[in-house]
Amino acid sequence: MLVNMKEILEIAERERYAIPCINTPNVETIRAVIGAAEELNTPIIIDHAEVHDSLIPIERIGPEMIKYAKEASVPVCVHLDHGTDYNFVLRAIKAGFPSIMYDCSALPFEENIAKVKKFVQIAHAAGITVEAELGVMASTEEDTHADAETQVLTNEDIKKFFTEPEEAKIFAEETGCDALAVCFGTMHGIYAEPPVLDIDRVKEIRAALPKDCRVVMHGASGVEFSQVQNAIDAGCSKINYYSYMAKATTKFVGELIAEKEGKIAYHEVQEEAYKFMKSYAKEVILAFKNGK
Repeated sequence: MLVNMKEILEIAERERYAIPCINTPNVETIRAVIGAAEELNTPIIIDHAEVHDSLIPIERIGPEMIKYAKEASVPVCVHLDHGTDYNFVLRAIKAGFPSIMYDCSALPFEENIAKVKKFVQIAHAAGITVEAELGVMASTEEDTHADAETQVLTNEDIKKFFTEPEEAKIFAEETGCDALAVCFGTMHGIYAEPPVLDIDRVKEIRAALPKDCRVVMHGASGVEFSQVQNAIDAGCSKINYYSYMAKATTKFVGELIAEKEGKIAYHEVQEEAYKFMKSYAKEVILAFKNGK
């Protein structure tokens, strides 16, 4: 069933677990992620990143995402990830997305507030939930959904992007956003060294935000599940995950083709990749369920 983000994140925070938000740039990934959620009888968020539009336009993949969400036996939110271009955000709304991340985090603090606040007023009037971001989420080498120049960042480098709890409070109260992606030790892509999360900062941000604004963690791929679970305990109720799943699937497909000595049809490769991704997604969902 198709739902908006607000209602399932309310449940997640109350039950002290997190909903995975996983990129689904093709039908096999949509099937895999929703199939995993159905087998585990848990809500899920699937999203389309603006930077994947060159791979597959939202007008093509959006209807597929919504179709599978409506047919699912569990609540599924269809979400736009990192919408930075306002025209693209409008295209997502036209495509029927019930949840939008309007990402103005690269702008100065006051401008970020002003743009998100204006959009929230429009979106809420249409029953659409809004995620924003405060503190720039860095992108590392092999980021699967970035168009920026790749970077090699250490844990010390990442600290300059951290979100300040007091600014998060002002931002959420001023904009009225439903969820806020914050920076506390993660980044997009493949890590140069094992990440270290500032869990105390998450606790401070959660305490500072309005009760109905949820804390979001991006860049969970590559973070030890024990650290992710600590972040959930500290207040994260939506966690984005994709890069390592995508790379693991590529590795699996390469090994499969080598094992078969190339004697395997493309459609068979697709189905095997779907099965692998579904199994991988189940592991992620179970970890984020946090023992629930």
